[in-house]
Amino acid sequence: MYVCLCHGITDSEIRDAADSGCAGMSELMMRTGCGSSCGSCIETATGILSEAVAPLSVVNEAA
Repeated sequence: MYVCLCHGITDSEIRDAADSGCAGMSELMMRTGCGSSCGSCIETATGILSEAVAPLSVVNEAA
C-alpha cells in the first residue's frame, strides 16, 4: 500500500528500510523522502517503521 503519495513510498519500502538498519523517522526521510513534503504520511510511516524495527531489536538482543 502507498504510504507517502508525494514520493511514492510503500509500506514494503519502509519495512525494507528498517531491515537495512533505518531506525527512525528522520533517517527514513533522508533515505526515501517519505514525510518530507506535505507530512500527512508521517503518523502512518512512523507506525509501520516502529512495527518493523521492534522485532529486529528482539532478535539482536537475543544474539
